[in-house]
Formats: sequence, C-alpha cells, structure tokens
Amino acid sequence: MAASIESLLEEISNIEEPIEELQCLKTALLSITVNDLRDFVSGHRFEVIFSLLNSNDREQVELCVDILERILMACSPLQVVQNYKAELQAGLTHPNDTVKILTLTQVGRMADHPDAAVQILNSQDIIVTVIRSIAADNMTVAKQAIQSLTKLARTETSTSKIISGDLLNVLTEVMTVSDIIRYRVYELVVTIVSEAQSHEGYFPCARIINKLIEELTGDDILIRAAAIEMITLMVQTERGQKYLMGQLVFNKIAKMMIDANTDPLSSLYLPGFVKFFGTLSFVQGPQRVCEDYPIFRDKVFEMALDADPTMIGVAMDTLGLLGSTVEGKQVLQKTGEKFKSVIVRMSQLASAGATELRVRCLDAISHLLTLQPEQQTDDLLALTESWFLLLSKQPIDMIRDISTQPFPELHCAALRVFTAIAAQPWGQRLMVRTPGFMEFILDRSISKSKEAKDAKFELVGSLLGSSNVAETLGSQNYISLKTYLREGPYYVSAVAAVDTEGAE
Repeated sequence: MAASIESLLEEISNIEEPIEELQCLKTALLSITVNDLRDFVSGHRFEVIFSLLNSNDREQVELCVDILERILMACSPLQVVQNYKAELQAGLTHPNDTVKILTLTQVGRMADHPDAAVQILNSQDIIVTVIRSIAADNMTVAKQAIQSLTKLARTETSTSKIISGDLLNVLTEVMTVSDIIRYRVYELVVTIVSEAQSHEGYFPCARIINKLIEELTGDDILIRAAAIEMITLMVQTERGQKYLMGQLVFNKIAKMMIDANTDPLSSLYLPGFVKFFGTLSFVQGPQRVCEDYPIFRDKVFEMALDADPTMIGVAMDTLGLLGSTVEGKQVLQKTGEKFKSVIVRMSQLASAGATELRVRCLDAISHLLTLQPEQQTDDLLALTESWFLLLSKQPIDMIRDISTQPFPELHCAALRVFTAIAAQPWGQRLMVRTPGFMEFILDRSISKSKEAKDAKFELVGSLLGSSNVAETLGSQNYISLKTYLREGPYYVSAVAAVDTEGAE
C-alpha cells in the first residue's frame, strides 16, 4: 500500500488535472490506519499536495484538504511545524475556509505538544494571522482560531506572548472591525486570563479587560447584556474575583440593579446580572454575597413573582443554585414570609404553564429540598418539611399528578422532587401514608423512556438509602423496593412480555 501511495504522489506531480488520482490517493490513505501511515509519512514530504491547494477548482481543493488532514494526523505536531511552516502560513490566508480550518486545527494540535508550541509561538507571522482569523466571516473559522489561541496560551510564558506587545496591538486592532468581533476578542481574552496560572496574567491585557468592564456602564443595553456574560466567566476563578473587586465591578453591578427600577429596558440585562451574582454566591458562599449585596436576593424574589417567563426562569435557576447548599437554605429561610410567598409561586408555576418553565420550577424545588444524610439535623429536616408542605395541601398528590401528565420532561422532574425527599424520614412517612403512592413507585409501566426509568430507579435507591426505612415503610414495601432495586431499572417481567406479544 505504501508503494501505491508513493506511485500516486509521483503521478499527481506530473499531470495538470489530477482529480482522479487525488481521489485514488484519498481512498488509499483511508484504507490504512493512522499508525501504519506514520512510518510512511516520516520519510516523505508532501509539498505537491499543498501546491494543489492553489486552485480555483473547488473539488480539487477539497480533495487535497481531505488528503492533508489524513497525512498531517499521522505526523507529530513537531514534524508539522518543522516541515510545513510556510504551508501553514499560506493555509491561514487561503480563500477557501476548509483550508483555513485544517490549518487552524493543526495549530491547535501544536498547542498540545510542548516543543511544537514553543516553535509556533516564536513564529509571530503565523500567530498574527491566527489572531486576524478571529474576524473571519465563517464562524467555524473564528471559533477554531479562538480555540487554538486559548490552547496556546495555557502557560504563563505563552500568555504573556499572546496578550502583550505587538500581538496585543493586533488583538486591539481586530476588535475595531465590529461589535461582534470585539466580543470574540473579549471571549478569547477572558478565557485566557481565567485559565492563567497566576494573577499576573491579567496585567498584560488590562487594557482589553477594562474596556469590557466599561461596556457594563455604557448606554447600549444590548452590549451591556453581552458584557455581563463575559464578566460572569471571570468571576468563576479566585484570580478573576480579585481583579474584578479591584475594579469595583461588584459594587457597580449592584448599583445598576438598584437603578434598574427606573429603567424600562432593564429586563434586557437584569437576568445576566442575577446570573452573575448567582455564580458569585456559588463560589464565595450565599451568605456572604447576600449580606454584601442584598439587592441580589431581593431581585431574585422579585423576578420569581414577575409575569415575564424569562425573568421567572432565571429566578428559578438561581433559587435552585442558592438552595443547593445548606448555607443557601439558611439564607433563604431567614427572609421569612418573603421566601414563603416565592415557594407558593413555585408551586403554582410547576402545576401549570409552559413545560420548560414547569421543569425549571420543579428542578429548583428538588434542589431546595435535597439534604444529604450528613446534613439531616433536626432543624434542617424541619426546614425542608415546612417548605414541602407549603407547595400544596396535598403536596405528594400534587407532584404525582404532575408526573402522570404526558410530558417526559415533567415526569422526570417530578420524580427528582420525590428523590429529594425520599431520603428524609418525614418524606418517607408522607409517601407511605399517601394512598396508592407505593404502588405508583413500584409500577414500571408508568416510566417509559430510559431517562424516566433511570429517574424512578434513583428514587427507589434514595428511599432505600435511609437506615430506618424498613421500619418507616413496612416490611412488605421494603421487600418490594429491594426486589425492584435488585432487578434494575430496565427489568421487564415475563408476564408483561407475553401480554405485549399477544397484543401485537
């Protein structure tokens, strides 16, 4: 096969219209494994294929791309950068986007090889062209450029190379192309500095980061909404939090949330601001964030009671995030009647409305009610029980009714609520006292999809995870649940199988 490939390469170099031969070469290359191809490519060069990229014939160019993709995959990244640096530079400026994507993919491969990464970073012309590719009309090209640069900037040394000096000037220049391109650069820089190994990574690109921060307070509401998404990425790391605190960003956002009451367009950016503080509360702790920025908690409650589905959805997600920790549960409980009214609203929304919003409400409820075994103190058990009882006069029946509606997402979300309370003694007592509920759990015919069967199986496992479950549920229920668990989530009884076959 190697001889066949060599022969085809020689033929291709001697004819003017090599489409047929390129197709044969592509077939030959695909017929052998990459491992077998490695020995062959290490002793050959493929300038002839690269040269054929300089054509207006689209079919020829795409065949060459397929061939080169296979050949270069068999080369080590170091071989590629050492042997084909000029070809890489040409590929980055090729008019055909598939050639650009191929080349950018190879740059990304080099980022994973320490020696190859050093060589490509020292090739400033190539890095400049990769940076300019961020402004490509083709989104796939732009994303591949951002991904390759992000991978190249993994070390402190490489970070300083890409976002300082002349290359920083190129980035700044690219930002002026359009609003869309500016945000691509923000995405790149925020990702790089967020993954930087030291706080120093922020200083070379402070000019760009500070411009992003300025976008928050600008007059363009849509740009403000986009800016908060980028800044939320930064707050997920300790280094990002320190930098943003140094720029007083937290206080600025809190003030804009307060001022939002008089801004008729605030609905466009408020969800992003709430997500920002929600993320901050997850990494710094709900109590600290809610105490330092009480407007955040107030806005979440206000949005939960809003009529706008977008506002409600973000509020439900945020409440679920806050309530997923013991500290968050305690913070919410301290608000007293305010939070009780929110729980009642959750119940109303979970029972009626658009399916997606109902699922988000149910998921928030399940997070609020979940307590790990080691967290089950008398106070916390009393707290989760009181919240559950606020949902309805008969909350078990309410959630069960939701689960029997013909929407798989609702069924699974309702089962997750039951799973949350199933490991808690009060939840088990309510379940066993509710007529027909144990039969509902053991009825496999109700949960039809794989996701539903898995959710039901998790519910059974949660019920059986408690130390005193046999006493609470009774011996017969306990034995039936143990059998269910032993049989697994996808068990089908022989009787049910026969009945199904007869029906057919």
